[in-house]
Amino acid sequence: MVEFIRRRAGRPAGPHEPSETRERLLDVAADVFAEKGYHGTAVDEIVRLSNSSKGTFYFHFPHKQGIFSALLAHLVDRLISRIETRLASETDPIARLDMALSIVVDAFGQRRRLARLLLVEAVGLEERLVGIHSRFITVIAHHLDDAVRAGAIPSQDTELAAVAWMGALNEVVLTWLYAEKPQPLEDILPSLRGLLLRSVGATIPGQLAERVSG
Repeated sequence: MVEFIRRRAGRPAGPHEPSETRERLLDVAADVFAEKGYHGTAVDEIVRLSNSSKGTFYFHFPHKQGIFSALLAHLVDRLISRIETRLASETDPIARLDMALSIVVDAFGQRRRLARLLLVEAVGLEERLVGIHSRFITVIAHHLDDAVRAGAIPSQDTELAAVAWMGALNEVVLTWLYAEKPQPLEDILPSLRGLLLRSVGATIPGQLAERVSG
């Protein structure tokens, strides 16, 4: 089961809407969407596996896309929150960039279903997919801006660089997801982090350089 599902995803709870019901629907939906894909999932199956009723489902979510959108939004919220919490204690801007990349790759590598939901099943729902990418791009650009202000990387178009980083990460993870016999995603990380950090002109010192060289 996707681990990032927590209470209060979807519509905010009202006085007569127990959050446990919403959570149960989202828990089940995460498993079904990950296993069968967005188009292969039926509301009836989510209802049956969650021991709910259609009336209960539609009370919390307007339709299948509604619960899927709520699920994706919450997964992204949790992953970005994890990144920012971990980075709060790190002051070096290059180490922060490296740590953020590592957290995302580790999250996808350890939770293949999470990667499928965010990068595969959202395809075809262009507005939602663009929104997911935009949120990660904003986070990357923010930390690139910090690195520029600290003099750790040259002045540059950080938004464009963030788009390139997101594109590279997206393609690497997709290739891993579709591989017949994929190697562990974390094995790809040293080469990927080296390419991305050097692409923005980062000088990679000390222990971080050892990790990047793999």
